[in-house]
Amino acid sequence: MIMEDGFAALSKIVSEREREIVAHWRQLLGAASGGTGRIKDAEVEKQCRDFLSAFAAGLSAGATIATDPAFASTRDLLGEVSRSRANQGFTPTETATFVFSLKEPLFEQVRTSYPDDAARVASLGWDMTQILDQLGLYTMEVYQRSREDVVRRQQDEIAELSTPVVKLWEGILALPLIGTLDSARTQVVMENLLQAIVDQSADLAIIDITGVPTVDTLVAQHLLKTIAAARLMGADCIVSGIRPQIAQTMVHLGVELDVVSKATLADALALAFQRTGRTVVRKAAAKG
Repeated sequence: MIMEDGFAALSKIVSEREREIVAHWRQLLGAASGGTGRIKDAEVEKQCRDFLSAFAAGLSAGATIATDPAFASTRDLLGEVSRSRANQGFTPTETATFVFSLKEPLFEQVRTSYPDDAARVASLGWDMTQILDQLGLYTMEVYQRSREDVVRRQQDEIAELSTPVVKLWEGILALPLIGTLDSARTQVVMENLLQAIVDQSADLAIIDITGVPTVDTLVAQHLLKTIAAARLMGADCIVSGIRPQIAQTMVHLGVELDVVSKATLADALALAFQRTGRTVVRKAAAKG
């Protein structure tokens, strides 16, 4: 470890040579990003200057590791940088480069400050590198959590969009399902259907599974939960879109949906009309 005055020396170098460090640092950041221009130059410069200021303050307060309380503001700033880059679609390498690319300009200024003291340069450089490595790893941890949040939010939005409830007729709803049903998605399906039943005062709901690739015992259980919830709300259900392959699989597995089913959505709609006392007739073409 370097001596206490070493931290003050590093802090002094960062503070007094900020302009040179920032200029070199921004040049390296620009080369690493390939000039994509996703962040404005003014914003990059502000992030660099704010980081250097917080970094110098932490060093001056005697911080020796990234988790030191003296580096709290530094970690907060890196957290903001990581989250913004995660939301803007930066890669992990591009995000980590924000911290790791600081090593070269900072080491250059250390070497300039002690041109005749190789031992001092090595000592300061080594401890500076250790701290920046730790801060870089912290940046990656925040970035990873942010990306997971983004992916989770996108999955929720896709699930919401992939379970629309359509009003086919007065009192008749359709819920076309596409993709695999799991516990989380079943909850979304159930909530959307029940809310639509209340909003539309629906008596019948057609659950179309034409877009569901397979129906096993687990999927059947999820369907039964949705149907049972709809019945508690006073709406009966009809399942449509059961293809021959799925029918054979369900018979083989001994799966019973305990609900009226039809091969197509058109057949299910015709049954719904029948149950609600409606009849569809072809209108005679007008004679010219």
